[in-house]
Amino acid sequence: MPYDAYFEAHIEQGPILEDAGLPIGVVTGALGQRWYDVVFEGMDAHAGPTPMGLRRDALLGAARLIEAVNRIALAEAPDGRGTVGFLQVGPNSRNVVPGRVALSVDLRHPDLDGLARMDRALAEAAARAASSARSGIDLRQVVEFPPCRFDPDCIGLVRAAAQSLGLGHRDIVSGAGHDAVYLARVAPTAMIFVPCKDGISHNEIEDAEPQHIEAGGNVLLAAMLARAL
Repeated sequence: MPYDAYFEAHIEQGPILEDAGLPIGVVTGALGQRWYDVVFEGMDAHAGPTPMGLRRDALLGAARLIEAVNRIALAEAPDGRGTVGFLQVGPNSRNVVPGRVALSVDLRHPDLDGLARMDRALAEAAARAASSARSGIDLRQVVEFPPCRFDPDCIGLVRAAAQSLGLGHRDIVSGAGHDAVYLARVAPTAMIFVPCKDGISHNEIEDAEPQHIEAGGNVLLAAMLARAL
């Protein structure tokens, strides 16, 4: 079945529009993503008898990598993202130097070159962190989603709709994946974002103001009608 175009309205799932006091985000695309699993292998050791200089502290290496992930993302401002959302410490005992730490790394960027820079920086930082902690390391990329750019004409219709309705708006890149990212492979596509309180989504406290939902629906309708004419 042929498709002429696809428009999607959605809460932002982030705090940018709320922070800017704007009701409409004109979504130009979605960040590419690379996910990694990382394991630091040191040696379990008693916290008292083991001198600092003779430790192989896996958690120390992990901590240095976590800080590096934040630094790598900040170097790719404003749209670079770096997150460590999972951390598992073994043996997870108060008086034992951790011998094994597993963690996740999530890197995001709006273009492939940026993702490649972040990937290289991550590999270098991981090697330095492991060396400084006298631990081994296993760094593996486990997921990749390429960046997505939406159709310029459809984006223009969304922008024009917001302007014609007198609604404050700004261009914005989606940090999360959406149906539109996949539909963009088969049809011209664009998205409309509306604010959500504190950027919270997929949570029972997720909340969007009725007037913002109405504004998003009106922009969606106007853009679709303009496309159909």
